[in-house]
Amino acid sequence: MKKLSVFALFMLAFIGLAACSSQKSSSTASSKLNVVTTNSIIADITKNIAGDQINLHSIVPVGKDPHEYEPLPEDVKKTSQADLIFYNGINLETGGNAWFTKLVDNAQKKENKDYYAVSDGIDVIYLEGQNEKGKEDPHAWLNLENGIIYAQNIAKRLIEKDPKNKATYEKNLKAYVEKLSALDREAKEKFSNIPEEKKMIVTSEGCFKYFSKAYNVPSAYIWEINTEEEGTPDQIKTLVEKLRKTKVPSLFVESSVDERPMKTVSKDTNIPIYAKIFTDSIAEEGQEGDSYYSMMKYNLDKIAEGLAQ
Repeated sequence: MKKLSVFALFMLAFIGLAACSSQKSSSTASSKLNVVTTNSIIADITKNIAGDQINLHSIVPVGKDPHEYEPLPEDVKKTSQADLIFYNGINLETGGNAWFTKLVDNAQKKENKDYYAVSDGIDVIYLEGQNEKGKEDPHAWLNLENGIIYAQNIAKRLIEKDPKNKATYEKNLKAYVEKLSALDREAKEKFSNIPEEKKMIVTSEGCFKYFSKAYNVPSAYIWEINTEEEGTPDQIKTLVEKLRKTKVPSLFVESSVDERPMKTVSKDTNIPIYAKIFTDSIAEEGQEGDSYYSMMKYNLDKIAEGLAQ
């Protein structure tokens, strides 16, 4: 497990001493809220609601895995100066090496006062065979209905901290929810037309449980979550044996994982990898999938196309 770097810890100590003066000068220089999010998906949802009314910093870089991360000095500084911090919760940034827990504790930030889980109110799904705290599946955003809950939670906290811009946040939220809801309805219709024997989304990480429940498409995977061993011979063998009993036409590989284990599964089953899809991050700006909406639309289109082969 990774640990917070010595330099980052030094920065925390330094910023702790200077927090009052730096926050005062920051608020004097700008009336905008300083908002920090833990990853690119939450950052994009926040941006859709807040627009240019806030100063926004996202911690985990685009394309990187948010399960385990080592914050940089800039992340430490921004977190210490933040008026509002959004994280996913349900054992994502607080599981594994618990990097987010360390970060907010050292910045002396308080839960439900300074930082909030955008997944609050989600119907949590647990890892297979588990039903206890610390065993939650964090990938709730892969169901668009949950993405809407994220947006509503973000808007609520922005309004609490910045009531003068309430009308803007409410207007943007309404438009954004309508957009996500339309895509959700379109997806449900798409998957209802795929033959049952072809309905299975096969990925490297078992992160599509929320997706499966929302769109009635069972899922299978090589490993269950990115904090465990990934792509072991036994894991690959188990999936290959399962797939040989199905009529699944296509496999998928996520943009944020090593694709070699899935290539082995493809070779051993003669089932092609249809597309690379998004899970833990949006794409780089200017590329297809560079927002939460566009990554979900891309995923839904490619998965439906692949299963219809």
